[in-house]
Amino acid sequence: MAYSHDNAPIGIFDSGFGGLTVAREIAEELPNESIVYFGDTARCPYGPRSQEEVDGFVQQICHWLLDRGVKLLVIACNTATAAGLEHAQKNFAVPVIGAVEPGARAAARATKNRRVGVIATKGTVESECYPRAIRHIDAGITVFSTATPKFVDIVEQGIRMSKGPIEDLTSRASKVYIRPAFQEIAQDYLEPLRRCDIDTLVLGCTHYPMLKALIGGVVGHGVLLVSSAEEMAKDVRETLTLRGQLASPDNVATREFFTSSDEVEEFQSFGSRVFNREICRPTHIDLSCLEKYDSALCESRLQDASDIQ
Repeated sequence: MAYSHDNAPIGIFDSGFGGLTVAREIAEELPNESIVYFGDTARCPYGPRSQEEVDGFVQQICHWLLDRGVKLLVIACNTATAAGLEHAQKNFAVPVIGAVEPGARAAARATKNRRVGVIATKGTVESECYPRAIRHIDAGITVFSTATPKFVDIVEQGIRMSKGPIEDLTSRASKVYIRPAFQEIAQDYLEPLRRCDIDTLVLGCTHYPMLKALIGGVVGHGVLLVSSAEEMAKDVRETLTLRGQLASPDNVATREFFTSSDEVEEFQSFGSRVFNREICRPTHIDLSCLEKYDSALCESRLQDASDIQ
């Protein structure tokens, strides 16, 4: 049997740094695949914004990545997935993988007592995308969702190098330094879920896999933590395999990084710690380069409206 290969890159994007946990898992799962990563840091966070506005961002970035010849799109942000995945899948010819379905599917398959917890940002929890996705797989599962927005701040504060020598050493060893105050925040967030007798907890934000030790320590070893980042990487591999689009075994993978923020040195320094290896200097992309795609987005919405009529 003859196998085909496609050495075009995979396009991955997020509202900022968190999606680099997804890029990291994809790079480990598929080391021959090239990656184009875009962090929309200038418009981060997406959580407080309206679904319509975030959907617009998703379509802009997908258009931009497709202009770079990607063979598959990964929306490495739960809020963006909830707002724009379905629209993107209708809009673009390449496969589009979101952050919700892979984690929801893994949780539904793993739970034994059919009591699943979800922690995510406020926007993701309010969208109810995880309960819908999990119950679509198994309607008998009870889902308990809690917004944990401060966890994003904990990651971004804890991952930066602290001035104290002990904190500096701990930060280098663990990637995220956990201060005592962070432990208290985690206890406040997670104790109600622990009392709900969940046996599976979905980490519904791509920042959260970096807090596995903290979260696991509060909910207990009996609770399985499901990382959406790991599950998305598995979905990418399966999709490319089924489509005959895996990179050739001798392909030398390239990794390009772009950001809408003009603080590219900060993105490189912080991003290298999230990606767990040194990343090349990111390229700044002005928002006007993304906003030029809005006319195409408007045409798509008009087409959707005519289809309904």
